[in-house]
Amino acid sequence: MITLEHLFTQYNNELWGTFIALIIFIFLRFLSIKTVRRIGKISDINQMRTRLVIRYVSFGLFIVLAVALILIWGVNFKEVGIVISSAFAVLGVALFANWSILSNVTAGIILFFYFPYKIGDRIRIQDKDFPEEAVILDIQAFNLILIKEDTGELLTYPNNLILQKGVLLIQKQVATDQDLEQHL
Repeated sequence: MITLEHLFTQYNNELWGTFIALIIFIFLRFLSIKTVRRIGKISDINQMRTRLVIRYVSFGLFIVLAVALILIWGVNFKEVGIVISSAFAVLGVALFANWSILSNVTAGIILFFYFPYKIGDRIRIQDKDFPEEAVILDIQAFNLILIKEDTGELLTYPNNLILQKGVLLIQKQVATDQDLEQHL
């Protein structure tokens, strides 16, 4: 009969490795959340966008933790390789079919850290298909919500295209929070 003491002695290194990996995961997650919140506060970024980026970062750290635990517990790489290659084959087909969603989410994360314009700014996207000026109503994970002041039309513009096109700032903070809430 296997006792609990026998399991602790047999798997002592693995248990300590798991404990250390979990502590590192918790520390890195705490540090990354604090950093993203600080960047969001300094850059005056919407809290919903900040929470979304925190969720993405936490998911990435969890994947790293899962890989570390697989390595710590010494899972047979041939068996894991078959499972991972099968999963990547399915994911590859799914992501190829939905490449625009993935590129928009990635662009949303990039916009969180590097987009110089804020909600309420009037901009012009240098695009022959979209020559109008509009005010940024919201910046979401997949797209920008814009409103044309002259007609009141509500427009969505994909995040991946906003990174590919030139954006011209016409006027900073045209709309107040109350003005923006009226259009929602």
